[in-house]
Amino acid sequence: MADLKDQMQDYFLQYASYVILDRAIPNIVDGLKPVQRRILHTLYGMDDGKLHKVANVAGQTMALHPHGDGPIIDALVNLANKNYLMDKQGNFGNLYTGDPAAAARYIETRLSKMAKETLFNPEITPTIPSYDSRNQEPIYLPAKIPLLLMQGTEGIAVGMATRILPHNFKELLEAEISILEGKEIVIYPDFLTGGLMDASEYDQGRGKVRLRARIEILDEKHIIIRDICHGTTTESLIESIDDAAKKGKIKIESIHDYTSDKVEIEITLPRGQYADKVVEALYAFTEAQVSLSSQVVVIQDKFPLQTTIQEILKVNASYLMLFIQKELELDKQKLIEKIFHKTLERIFIENRLYKKLEIVKSEDVIDQTVAESLLPFHNLLYREPLFDDRQKLLAVPIRRITLFDLSKNLEEIAKTDKELDVVEKKLKNLKKTAIDYLKKLLEKYGDLFPRKTEMTTLHSIDLKQVSTKKIKIFVDSKDGFIGTKVSGAYSFECTNFDKLLLLFKDGSYTVSSVKDKHFIGKEELVFVGPADKKTIFSVLYKDIKGHVIGKRFIISKFILDKTYRFLEEGANFEALTSEEKPKAELFFKKTARLKASSLLQDFTKILIKGVSAKGVRLSEKPLSRFIFNSPTNLACIACISTP
Repeated sequence: MADLKDQMQDYFLQYASYVILDRAIPNIVDGLKPVQRRILHTLYGMDDGKLHKVANVAGQTMALHPHGDGPIIDALVNLANKNYLMDKQGNFGNLYTGDPAAAARYIETRLSKMAKETLFNPEITPTIPSYDSRNQEPIYLPAKIPLLLMQGTEGIAVGMATRILPHNFKELLEAEISILEGKEIVIYPDFLTGGLMDASEYDQGRGKVRLRARIEILDEKHIIIRDICHGTTTESLIESIDDAAKKGKIKIESIHDYTSDKVEIEITLPRGQYADKVVEALYAFTEAQVSLSSQVVVIQDKFPLQTTIQEILKVNASYLMLFIQKELELDKQKLIEKIFHKTLERIFIENRLYKKLEIVKSEDVIDQTVAESLLPFHNLLYREPLFDDRQKLLAVPIRRITLFDLSKNLEEIAKTDKELDVVEKKLKNLKKTAIDYLKKLLEKYGDLFPRKTEMTTLHSIDLKQVSTKKIKIFVDSKDGFIGTKVSGAYSFECTNFDKLLLLFKDGSYTVSSVKDKHFIGKEELVFVGPADKKTIFSVLYKDIKGHVIGKRFIISKFILDKTYRFLEEGANFEALTSEEKPKAELFFKKTARLKASSLLQDFTKILIKGVSAKGVRLSEKPLSRFIFNSPTNLACIACISTP
């Protein structure tokens, strides 16, 4: 059993590590998940300038990605629809309506010019063997653009998840330039679906943004939705509007979706409904407004890291300089080698060193003869000639020797020297080189990616205020029902958010929600109204000893549909009011010593207590009757007085 537990723990850790590192979480260097990187690497290997069937691309990617063509095709379509790295032809689905892409055999793709220019350089790309060791795949691509923040990503791994929102290409490159110049940056998301965004709580990717669909009011009866929120579709938005209408949150007459390459949803309103009010309700109760939380988790140096947008940009800027440095060093080495070989060839031909080979009869001595003849000229070369260099000299054809143009050779060497000087200057000032590189990208591609989501400050919508409406409650005391669809002699108004307080003659009370029809029993109802937790009730009753008691109380705490008591068991209810300053007139039984036949009792002098507390005895004299002088109020349907 212990061995099984150890094995399970070991296998689970391996599985968790695999999902985190090789499936769900992107690498901070190139911003790609493994399947995306494998797709792009495959497309680069296939690139011939022509479009390729997506089914073919998926098939060839399977040599690197051992998970079937379904996930590869889904990832490819998703990557293509970001509109940065791939050219596409055919039906790749509709971002707005949520319609899926056509079958992989019908659609085509290839790398975009920007992708080929900024993501690939086999000479500086680190690789590892593929899963079957038959191929080499990149650990990361030498991306010179902040691809992770451009595209955004979502992923759920074991015990962690990432959600990085997409940002604007132009703004990201400008922010990288600012970082390289040592300036502070502020960067906010941008979504392909457009809309309005409040990013006041974004907090460098550790918070959230609020998005709203762009809604245009044509007139008081017609509304057009022009943009939708990221993560929604026109279909899901319309479904949420229908759902809100069924629940009575909003009222619409009709809704039509005319979306194709642009969003256009037309809403027609019925009589009594006006556009400015309905727009607030759309934001409050439908997908016309959503909140998106950001959680920036990436892989850096083979470990997951929770970070911020600014930190990712700083890392991208440092890698940009590193990749540019490596490319410049390679260019420098190539130029040096070019000058070396041009100079070596000139020395070999100009000084007729090939003549010394005319008397050499042994193959073994030829290389030694060339090496010895070059010794006096080593000081003119960047390095000492090697065996391969000497073999290249021996391969120079006689025609090129006889037609050798010295001036042209010197001209080519001088031109290469100038190119070498440029490269060395760039290497000495890498930061400026990186900035110039980014500025050229901005000049070339910046206008292709304008901001689509409008930055604004969105006022908060009070859901209760937007959806509050007056409703009429009816009471059928004969059959014991209460609700909005009940026929009864008594009625009153409240809102759809109110809870109803019901007090009964037997001294019990309960609180319930507003319903169409609710059975309350045939016990005589003495009060019904909104349970506002602040109404002061004054009640007259007789206790079990027959004493007349006055009591004031507020019902401030309750559980829905639970029965409580406002009078003790055995007490006889007599009268109730919710007037602010009630008075009760007490009538005494006639006796020989009676000086006054009645007394006016001011209830405001009675302390307000809890609903379960006992009341105050109002008189020691025997009473014949008593009555509130003002027993009526709007909420009370039966403020009873006893004659």
